[in-house]
Amino acid sequence: MSHLMAHDKLEEQLPKLIPTILSLYKKNTEHYVISKSLCQVLDASVNMGSRVLETQIDSLLTTLNQQVCAPVDYSNPLTVKNHNEVLRCFSILANTFPDRLVMFVLQKLENSNERIRMGSLSVLRHLINSSTSIMESKKLLILASIRQPLADHSNKVKKRVVQVISAMAHHGYLELEGGDLLVKFIIQHCALPDTYYRPGQRPSDPEEVTNEALRSMCDNTLHLFTTTVGRLTDVLWPMLLYYLTPGQYSNATAPLCKSLTLLGTKKRASQEPNFNIDFNEHGRCLLEEGAPFTRCVNGSFPFRSRGHGAPSLSLLNVISPNIHPNAETLWEKEIPALLSYLEESTPETLDNKKWEESLLQFLAKSLVAIADDKWSCQLAVEATRYLSTYNQSLEEKSFLYRCIGVTLQHCSNKEVVQKQLQEMLISARHNDAIERAGVAMGIGLCASSHLDATLAKLDDFGKSDAFKKASGIFSLLKDKNDSDVEKMKSTLILCYGYVALRAPEDQILSRIDSDILRSISKHFNTKDLTMKLSLIQSVGLIARAISTVVRNQGYMFVRKQELMGVMMDFIKAEPTDAMRTPVRHLVMTTCANLINLEPALTENENFDMLRTCLNGVYGLPPVNTPDKDRGKDEEVLEPQQREALYKDTFNALQELLRNILARDLSPNGLQSVFKHIEEWLSSGQGHERERAMNTTAHILEFYFNNLHVKNMVTFHNLGSLLGRLAPRCTDPNPLVRRAAIDCIYTLLYIQLRYEGFSLDYKDDSVERLITLRESMDNPDHSVLYKTCSELAKIISKRLPQQQLNTLIFMLIEGLVDSQSNCSRASSVLLNTLLKNRGAGLQDLVSEMLEVLHIRLQMISEEQVKVSVAQSILILATQHLQTVINTLISYPLPFDSWSCEMWIALGADSKLASQIMEMLMEKLNIMVPYVDKKESMMRGGLTKVATSHPLAMTCALKEMMLNGQSQEAVVSLFPQLFSSLLVRLGSSVGVTLPKDINSSGTHRKSPTKLSAGFDVCGVAVEALRILLARAQLDHVVKPLDQEGAWDKMKDPQQHITGVTLLARAMAKHAGPRLPAIVECLCPCLNNIYECQRVTITAFFSELLNHHVVTELMMMDVLMNNMMERISDPCCTVRMLAVRGLGNIAVGSPEKVNKYAKELLAAMSSGMEEKDDPGKRITLEAMSGLSKVLLYLDKKNVQLLVVYIFMKIKPFLESENDEIRCASIMLLGNLSKFGSGEPVFKDQIHNVLVSLLLHLSDPNLQVVKACKYAMRVCAPVVGSELITTMFQNHLHEDKSLHYGEFINDLTKYIIQDFPGMLNFYHITVIQFFKSSWAEVRAGAAMFIGFLLGNLPEELFSHINMGSVTKGLVMLLQDPDPVVRVKAAEAMGHFH
Repeated sequence: MSHLMAHDKLEEQLPKLIPTILSLYKKNTEHYVISKSLCQVLDASVNMGSRVLETQIDSLLTTLNQQVCAPVDYSNPLTVKNHNEVLRCFSILANTFPDRLVMFVLQKLENSNERIRMGSLSVLRHLINSSTSIMESKKLLILASIRQPLADHSNKVKKRVVQVISAMAHHGYLELEGGDLLVKFIIQHCALPDTYYRPGQRPSDPEEVTNEALRSMCDNTLHLFTTTVGRLTDVLWPMLLYYLTPGQYSNATAPLCKSLTLLGTKKRASQEPNFNIDFNEHGRCLLEEGAPFTRCVNGSFPFRSRGHGAPSLSLLNVISPNIHPNAETLWEKEIPALLSYLEESTPETLDNKKWEESLLQFLAKSLVAIADDKWSCQLAVEATRYLSTYNQSLEEKSFLYRCIGVTLQHCSNKEVVQKQLQEMLISARHNDAIERAGVAMGIGLCASSHLDATLAKLDDFGKSDAFKKASGIFSLLKDKNDSDVEKMKSTLILCYGYVALRAPEDQILSRIDSDILRSISKHFNTKDLTMKLSLIQSVGLIARAISTVVRNQGYMFVRKQELMGVMMDFIKAEPTDAMRTPVRHLVMTTCANLINLEPALTENENFDMLRTCLNGVYGLPPVNTPDKDRGKDEEVLEPQQREALYKDTFNALQELLRNILARDLSPNGLQSVFKHIEEWLSSGQGHERERAMNTTAHILEFYFNNLHVKNMVTFHNLGSLLGRLAPRCTDPNPLVRRAAIDCIYTLLYIQLRYEGFSLDYKDDSVERLITLRESMDNPDHSVLYKTCSELAKIISKRLPQQQLNTLIFMLIEGLVDSQSNCSRASSVLLNTLLKNRGAGLQDLVSEMLEVLHIRLQMISEEQVKVSVAQSILILATQHLQTVINTLISYPLPFDSWSCEMWIALGADSKLASQIMEMLMEKLNIMVPYVDKKESMMRGGLTKVATSHPLAMTCALKEMMLNGQSQEAVVSLFPQLFSSLLVRLGSSVGVTLPKDINSSGTHRKSPTKLSAGFDVCGVAVEALRILLARAQLDHVVKPLDQEGAWDKMKDPQQHITGVTLLARAMAKHAGPRLPAIVECLCPCLNNIYECQRVTITAFFSELLNHHVVTELMMMDVLMNNMMERISDPCCTVRMLAVRGLGNIAVGSPEKVNKYAKELLAAMSSGMEEKDDPGKRITLEAMSGLSKVLLYLDKKNVQLLVVYIFMKIKPFLESENDEIRCASIMLLGNLSKFGSGEPVFKDQIHNVLVSLLLHLSDPNLQVVKACKYAMRVCAPVVGSELITTMFQNHLHEDKSLHYGEFINDLTKYIIQDFPGMLNFYHITVIQFFKSSWAEVRAGAAMFIGFLLGNLPEELFSHINMGSVTKGLVMLLQDPDPVVRVKAAEAMGHFH
């Protein structure tokens, strides 16, 4: 509407309208509509030439300034539109009030408030761009006013400043005085570093301008200046060159060079005169011609400073005529090649070493092409002067030293060379390792052209005051402390090393000893780390120098051993628990160089060097281990530094090993290196194993790649190498697993090369390892062991027979690996190989078993023990006799590991059966013992066991302990039982030989005998295990309860023990007996009494049980017993008689069938002459007693009196048992004699004896007498006596002997008066009895007989004999006898 209103009307309303609009800003949040309205009103007012507007200008400017300084939210279009409308308002006002407006804006620039400055700069840029004609006259004023915001620290303000400068450039401001400051501002901000944020800190202000954003803006602005503002060309050229040299602009090098390249290219193409720069005209501003050249060549790190390498070289190519006319042609050829190399590289892929060498070669070629000595000398001087500008970028400074060295090579002015060398040595900051190296390399490069001058300068420097604590030379060096001096010495030592490396080949050998080693060797004993490192590097460089020069000329480096010794001492002095310095890395690099020189190291020196280096490296903690025990002065290594140090160290170790191997690329040479590594392969520490395995993989690959097979050589250590590496395929560390497979892969291909295959030959079976390697990533045990088995098959297929032997023994050694995974892998590999190739190992079986036996003692892993058992089984299936012979010959008693080996053989029932049969066969024919004299002094023989049968018994016992042997045991039970029972018989009372282990093939010092080991005990235990394994627990239980096992071992109770065994077998294992009897029968003819005794005892007890008849064994056993009746051994005969007697108990129904044989045997038994203990007689009588209970009368009647006569002498036997047995037998005979007069007489013949023995001291005899008298009573012929005997003589009732005898004598007098003479004479005979009780009883009998005798019968009594006898008894030693004799005499009347 303002445009439609009449001018005067508008003019009239303006004083009200403008304040009203301005007031709306405070009342509303949405300002765009207000600003739009205001802009329309101001435009209409200015167009009509309003005079009232001037009165409103102050309030307008103030309000508009507030609006323009408000933050602009670029995500909100209305705030952006509002900002633009406000700027339009300023433009409209500038047309009418230019001076007032510009002064207002410039005054606001002086305000330090960030918002006000930013708003004012926005207005200023807008005015410069939109009001060109108005601002033309204000240019100088604006240039002067802009300086203040140039110093503002806010990046937001700086961003607006850059925008203003860009606008000014397009409108001719920068050509004016003061414009160069604005260009400088842009360049300064092209060099900005990246924004630094504290950890975790990020910008919270959405409007924040980072250094990166500002720098990028300035880069673009400078590029625009160069490309779009033509009028600036002469301003920027050559002024921008100045900014290439000062260090503070280093980060701007890339944009500067790009701009200069564009400018120079344009000027050179159009042949503008000012392309050629007169450096003198520009004075020190641009320094010398060499300055830009130095800066550009020094792009040793081309991707630093935002990729300054390529732009620097491009600029150099463009300005080559300005540097030197002679350089132009060369650079046009060389620089594009360098640029091309950079284009193909990235910061990660660039080979810095190669790049630096390329730059140095470029410099050298340039100096040759320029061929201007004065120029070269000047370049060296200028470059030296620039050294200090690189103090914040030491790697580039180090490269600059090398550039100076190359430059000095091409300087023929000796004075300049000396001066620059002096300058380098004096000005260097020796405390910094990078700078020391740079100085040394630079001086070394110089020496290639000026050897004498360089050595002289180094000698002078070494003697100068710089090495004293007093003030330094030329007053440039302050007082030095010890540390500074050591650092300077370090530089000097390093210089000598690089001088040696770079010196002319035809001059160096003569200087090594005389100048170089003489100067550094005096420092060999230093403790200073820096000097030590420099010495190590220097010696390495000297070695490289000599190696390069001599090249097979037979030069003998006499100080080689001395230097190697010094190097080893350096490593040994390092802490073993940490790596904080590069000493190890440098020493090994040096040794790698020294090793190539003659004379060769001795075997011991080589051994010591390898052991020292490997121990010094492998034993270090993992790279990520925190460094705890650091000394106060020791530097803390960052994780990246430590990682780099470790990497360098291991690379150096590998280089050393490569060099050692290269000198002897043969199986022996490989072994000489590997023997030092192999112990680390089975370390308990995962990182140590990983290091050793990686090294092994590296040297094997090197060996394979460098192997040239000229003759057919045997790869004799293939087996041992595989044996060490294969188990690692299941290492807990996955990296070790993969490396192990790689090693085996390489080894098998090396073997193929030795077999004559070409380098590119691929073997299908070996290639399968690649697939296996992938499965190694799976940590599942079953997968790993399956992989192992596959691996073993591949190895088995490719391995020559002679190598297999070594591999087998190495795998056995691996069974005790520190890692259980690997010990299991060894067992899997071993068993797979044995299955596949074991049949051809006949000659090694014994040795393998011995080594397995030794290893078993160390194995704790149960699974590995199971696998070893499997190994023994596999060997046994292939070489059974050898395995048995070997194991049998092991020392007795078998130790627990020998036992485990035997137990293992019980696992396969078929094999176990074979072995058991073989052992039993041998056991049955071998001599069980030998009789030896106890000593020379004493007579008598001792039974001493022979070792082989004893060992076989132990073997059987151990095999049966394996639960899996049950099938074999059950199938062979009769044979096993028989063999062990016979063995038991031959072991009773047998002693162990003193030289138990001296016989046989297995000779070793006797083991200390176990306390529980005895010959018989082994057999007994084997028998017990047999019964248990055959599941005869019902047999074992009663034997345990009755202590039968101990009885069997006791020579005195052996028969009892065997009897208990037979009894238990008969009761609980009857069905098994026929086969056992069948096996035992032939053994009854064995020559060894002890064996016959045991078998007969066993058979004897079997006859005590009816099972014999049930299982139809009676005839067999009966016949055997009858045969044994005539055995030479009385014990066997006794047991045979006992067995026959037992028939009556076990099978009474068979007694009459065998009556004739039984009676004959018993009769002959009672007549036995060779019967010291009357045991046969006793058994005969006891047996006859049993038999008589079941015999028919017809079978005995004719023999009764005969037997009675045989019995009678035993009634008075001293042996209680015989006495008892004879009396019992007498009683049992009585039923066969009833009604026989002859038998009645015989009863009366023994009646006195029976009566008197009623007082026998042995209770069993008394009971037997009572029984015999009671059963014989009917035969006596007196009803009174019969009744009396049957009433009073009961075994379990007591008897009043005196009354009994008194009554009995009355009945005898009454019923048998005719026999009184016989009775009293018989009684008198007992006055001399050996038993006091019987003598007392005889006295009582006579007393009662005489007391009860009527007078008419006295004539039957011989009183003289009676009196004489009683008188004798009155003198008896026993008081009871004397009393009874006196009482008897009291009955005389």
